[in-house]
Amino acid sequence: MNPEEPTRSYLPQDWRILFALILTALWFVFLAIYIARNVGWGQFMDLPIDEMGAFLEGAFAFLAFLWLVIGLFIQQSVLAENNEELRRNNLHSEKQTQAIAATELNARQETFFKISEATRRQLGAISGLLFISSQGPVGNEAYSSDQIAEIWKQFANNDAEVFSRLFLTMGAGPDIDYLDLFFGTEIRKRHTENFIVGFDRLIKLAEDCDTDNIILDSLIYSAHGLLNVRMRELHPDVKFEEINITDSKTYLENLIQEQTRN
Repeated sequence: MNPEEPTRSYLPQDWRILFALILTALWFVFLAIYIARNVGWGQFMDLPIDEMGAFLEGAFAFLAFLWLVIGLFIQQSVLAENNEELRRNNLHSEKQTQAIAATELNARQETFFKISEATRRQLGAISGLLFISSQGPVGNEAYSSDQIAEIWKQFANNDAEVFSRLFLTMGAGPDIDYLDLFFGTEIRKRHTENFIVGFDRLIKLAEDCDTDNIILDSLIYSAHGLLNVRMRELHPDVKFEEINITDSKTYLENLIQEQTRN
């Protein structure tokens, strides 16, 4: 016998079964004493079959009831254990579902950021073409070819929003007509609409992987985002729906209410 192996116990693990076995053994001892003292074993064996059947029926009725009750209690315990196991399995399944959902969301966000970087450069190039058309030698000649070439160098050095920032920092004086700037010619209108469409597609992609508007807010408050809002507001033909971003006032009011309740 291997000393490392645990000793196997042949006794019942449930105390109720052990109790029922002891009570059954005592009941058999009681029946044996009863037969020996009141009937006698010889006379008992000579009893007619109907009388013996009636005796055995009454003698074993107690045991039948005892084991019925024990079985019901054991079944109840097994059902309770099964219910607890099901509850643990449900909790485990719920955690797995949450983990899968989190992994899927993380994968969508990683995909979004990869696409977002390419889209930002695309929008930067479109805004650059619009800037040349409106501010360069073919536009109002506010910037020379050399100056525009220097700005394109900034764009080539991973500054995708340089042209958008220049549009936003022009101010809102009487000399700046943004409607003409964005939609004054067919070329400018095409560049502006391409910018709006590209940014709107990026917003829709962000909404699919943004549960609390953090990504969406960062897009809207970027230079590309602010320029897109201005373009949408000035479009002569299309009335765009307002982009739903986080309302700072409402957010702070909710935070104050939560702190008050706590």
